[in-house]
Amino acid sequence: MGTTQRIVAIDGRIGNESELGVSPFDHGLLTGDGIFETVRVYRGAPFALRRHLDRLARSAQRMDLAVPADLRAVCAEVIAANDIAEGRLRITLTGGPGPLGSARGSAGPTCIVAAEPVHAWPATTDVVTVEWPRNERGALAGVKSTSYGENVVAWKYAVEKGAGEAIFGNTVGNLCEGTGSNIFVVINDELLTPPLHSGCLAGVTRDLIIEITGAAERDIPLASLVDVEEAFLTSTTREVQPISAVDGSALPAAPGRHARRAAELFSELLARTQDP
Repeated sequence: MGTTQRIVAIDGRIGNESELGVSPFDHGLLTGDGIFETVRVYRGAPFALRRHLDRLARSAQRMDLAVPADLRAVCAEVIAANDIAEGRLRITLTGGPGPLGSARGSAGPTCIVAAEPVHAWPATTDVVTVEWPRNERGALAGVKSTSYGENVVAWKYAVEKGAGEAIFGNTVGNLCEGTGSNIFVVINDELLTPPLHSGCLAGVTRDLIIEITGAAERDIPLASLVDVEEAFLTSTTREVQPISAVDGSALPAAPGRHARRAAELFSELLARTQDP
């Protein structure tokens, strides 16, 4: 695939990124009024697209946005046009063109579908906890929103500390999630992950790992993260990535037994089906 002219879809129109445009008055650009999904592409086909479209619909309902009916076909067309075998697909839905303020316009939503090759994550990663809490009672809790400024700041902080992800607690001091990942920990040889009421996103990979491993959802104090037996991140592009250290303190195992099992079961799932 060429690096200068990627093929994208905007409101169903397919073309070069330089030929198709988004209004400078788009509410997603001006206010972060939008939602999105990142879908992994394996062997030229989107993985777990049904689950991603279901979550997009849930986010859209919360944000009062209309989802185009032909997204599956548009996704397939964009993947094929870019000749993506292993990569990621992003579906972005915004409030559309509007005034220079919080109120939406009447033009309707903007829908953008784009794809690109995916880079390989390191086998393990260090993480750092950050002082800024997720608001588990906020208006956007559980919504995969394009309002990512908080994540950008936290990610930058993690990189400056030499880590590969930043981990948020919530307003009551419990473990929540990463900037673009969910987290699993092992305590007393039990695999655990924060429940949705912690404010974390219902990650598609998170849900699959819970289903195939039997992991339990439980409130976990953020302060206890440094003392867990093992931990790993999950996301669409990371899949299962063991955590080697928390705030500079090495964990006992990376990968540990539970992380290895989760990765093996996930690989077996990938081999069986593209749309679990």
